[in-house]
Formats: sequence, C-alpha cells, structure tokens
Amino acid sequence: MTGRRALVTGGSRGIGRAIALGLAAQGVRVAACHVNPDSGAGLAEQLEPVGGFVVRADVTNPADVDTLAGAVRDRFGGLEILVNNAGVNSHHPVTDLEPAEWHRVLDSNLTAAYLVTRAMAPLLAEGAVVVNISSAVALVGQPGIAHYTAAKAGILGLTRTLSKELGPRQIRVNALSPGVVETDQAAGASPERKAAIAARTALGRLGRPEDVAGACLLLVSDLACFVTGANVAVDGGIT
Repeated sequence: MTGRRALVTGGSRGIGRAIALGLAAQGVRVAACHVNPDSGAGLAEQLEPVGGFVVRADVTNPADVDTLAGAVRDRFGGLEILVNNAGVNSHHPVTDLEPAEWHRVLDSNLTAAYLVTRAMAPLLAEGAVVVNISSAVALVGQPGIAHYTAAKAGILGLTRTLSKELGPRQIRVNALSPGVVETDQAAGASPERKAAIAARTALGRLGRPEDVAGACLLLVSDLACFVTGANVAVDGGIT
C-alpha cells in the first residue's frame, strides 16, 4: 500500500493510534486527527517518515472538520483510505442519562462519522475505502450505555447506506466491531471484571488495539476488493 493516503480520526491513542501506525508501517501516508492536546505525543514523529502528519480537530464541529479537509487537501491532494474511529463513552443508566451526555456521545461516535465522510467524499479517489469503527455491543446491547450502543448501531446503518451511495465510484465502505479491547476506556475495569470477560471469549483474552488494526489493514487492502457494506466482528469470539 506504499504511497496511498489515509485519514484516521481519533488517531492519537488506542485503536486509532494502532491503525495509524499499522498503515504507516505499510508505507501509507497517514493524517491523524485528535482533539486532546496532550494525546498526540510522539505520533507526528512516527508518521513523518512516510509523509504523514497530525492535526488537532474536533470532528463534532463542522468548522473544524472543514479545516481538517482543507489540511488533507493541501498536504495530500486526496485520499484512498478514510477511517472513522473517533469516539467517546460513559456509563449511565438511561434514567440518569442527561440529554447533554446523550448528545455528546452520539455526536462523537455517530455525527462525527457523518461530518467527516461528507467533507472527505470529494477527496476520495475512485476505488477508495472507508472503514467505520462500530462495536460488538451494537448488536447485543449492554446496561448503562444506551447512548453508546445507539451510536454504534447507527454506524452500522450509516455504513450500509454509504456503501450503496459511494459504490458507483467503486468506493468500498465497511464497519469493524471490536469487542472489549485493552485501551484507556477499559482501564477502569477491575482485574476480576477483565478475567470474567476473557472467560467468555473463545480466544481466552481481551483484544489489543493491534488486533483491530490488523483487521482494518485487511479491509483497506486489495485482498478485500469485493467486500463492501459488511460488518466485521473483531471480538475474539465473545459470547
């Protein structure tokens, strides 16, 4: 994939960082965006050898997304790969879930993917690939995260529709649905909780960011050239 151009949102940590670095290792020129000023440490230096760069942008803000699109246009001219990974989570039973928090999580996980895809669509080359990061909980639900589950289920619907809208340009659009992955979002779980999750997983362990990155690399490669509108579970066989 040497020379291809990619944008990874939420690319400064966790799954997004693993995807950005995995693409760069294949020779892809990667632009990564993040919103937290302290979270992108060292990433720009790691992406620079392949001509990549890092931008601070709030992808829930249309003005920031337009600025991000301008940066990609100026530096790359276009894209072959777009990964909509940015997102947040929190835990509240629906009776305690305030409207502001509902909107924060929906905007970060779902609306951002719409805003970024809309802005980047004119930059996507024919035959480009879009990968949207959903979640395994989108299909099964989980108490305390109605807002997150709804957003990630929305990502699946968005993926299927975009695959049909962008298909005439030979642009493929797929989703990845990770299970429980060892990132900062899972850092608060107790060792007992993590052990219980691992026991429910066919492979007997939690996921790693690199596991999701590997699946993403497959989807954006020519090996998946006839795969579009699909949702690929990366959950280790969790039940």
